[in-house]
Amino acid sequence: MANVEKYFDLVDQHQQKFIETLREVVAIPSVSGDITKRPEVVRMGEWLQARWEALGATCKRVEPGKQTVDGTTLDLPPVILGQYGSDPNKKTVLVYGHYDVQPALLDDGWETDPFTLVEKEDGRLVGRGSTDDKGPVLGWLLCAETHKEAGIDFPVNLKFCLEGMEESGSEGLDAIIVAEADKWFKGTDVVCISDNYWLGKNKPCLTHGLRGVSYFHLLVEGPGADLHSGVFGGTVHEPMVDLVHLLAKLVDNKGRIQVPGIYDQVMAVTDDEEKTYEGLEFSHAALATDLKNDVIIHTDERDTLKHRWRYPTLSIHGVEGAFYASGDKTVIPAKVRGKFSLRTVPNMEPAKVAELVTKYLNDEFAKLGSKNKMTVIETHGGRWWYSSPKHPNFVAGAKATEKVYGVKPDLTREGGSIPVTLTFEENLKVNVLLLPMGAADDGAHSINEKIDKRNYIQGIKLMGAYLHEIAQTDLTAA
Repeated sequence: MANVEKYFDLVDQHQQKFIETLREVVAIPSVSGDITKRPEVVRMGEWLQARWEALGATCKRVEPGKQTVDGTTLDLPPVILGQYGSDPNKKTVLVYGHYDVQPALLDDGWETDPFTLVEKEDGRLVGRGSTDDKGPVLGWLLCAETHKEAGIDFPVNLKFCLEGMEESGSEGLDAIIVAEADKWFKGTDVVCISDNYWLGKNKPCLTHGLRGVSYFHLLVEGPGADLHSGVFGGTVHEPMVDLVHLLAKLVDNKGRIQVPGIYDQVMAVTDDEEKTYEGLEFSHAALATDLKNDVIIHTDERDTLKHRWRYPTLSIHGVEGAFYASGDKTVIPAKVRGKFSLRTVPNMEPAKVAELVTKYLNDEFAKLGSKNKMTVIETHGGRWWYSSPKHPNFVAGAKATEKVYGVKPDLTREGGSIPVTLTFEENLKVNVLLLPMGAADDGAHSINEKIDKRNYIQGIKLMGAYLHEIAQTDLTAA
């Protein structure tokens, strides 16, 4: 692969230029969750479109529609669709990324202005969006530009889908993917997404699974208004007492979900899966350091990863309607709403999960003999995603990773969700690979977000190596 080595050399030569390009886009405060920054989000999308078109790509700006925030109607940021190359003899790869970022203020505790990229002596490139997701989004662009500069034939046709609302729920994106599945996205052979992170800080990985999430509200209603506890305590059924009792019945302090039948749909652990846990860059010591306290449930590191990745979990998030301010208040709330979510895994179906949870809570509430009213409300039922790491798309990713980093990548799953992964897979009927650029300690939504210079530069190499591997891969072998 002489062309790949030539590409690697040019990437190395352009390291500082690539950092300056990242600095340029970090300076655009494209915060989708701040309506005052909406023009900046649009400007970021237009920057990407202009840069791709200057390279020779064909772009299509799709307007997802409008949204209303606090009584103000706004245009949603555009989704930028593009295609670079249309050779019928080449494979077509679709890449996805987002150009919006999380809010960030210097007063939040940042060491430096969050929208000024700062290169630290230890190699950290600190700035909002550096790793989530402007670094990876730039990676594909710089990969294409570097091929052109080097005079290297681009190995595939590259389609891309870049959105500006990922940090605010990807509003409008699903409808665009569905509408364009047999239009703009027609002919796509595989999808690659770089919007997640390594398991650790030193070893690259490929991600082949994400958990789904079912979110519930548990509403308990009693008297018509809040009551004085000195007058009514012990004389009425208190909604908060009922709610706390029910929430405590959902999960034990070892993380075991108490809902009958909830584990029946969980896919069994196979021998092949057990092998993927061997040699991973993960330790309880490092996890406890990150947590700033050793509150880990499990003693075996493999069990910890399994409960993060491949077993369902239930977390209680909060209570709405109860007194929560500082000081003391002797109120009996008339209506309270508990909120909890259940992370789902193969082969759990959201409808069945909702059925089991609702039945269990109704049964437990009936045992209380309370005169209050209880309602279970499912507000979201997102499915899990799982792909075989033996698929040719993953094999190509693994070969590319080994070529760039000199090690076989960890094969990981993640406890969270990236809903667009499933949307692409279901509507385009092709395999999706998650190919992360950043490391576990990048602090994507936190203060002092960073991407290491090593990850950024090697990540750009990895994207090119992956495309060259795909070009030579028999995708029909899946």
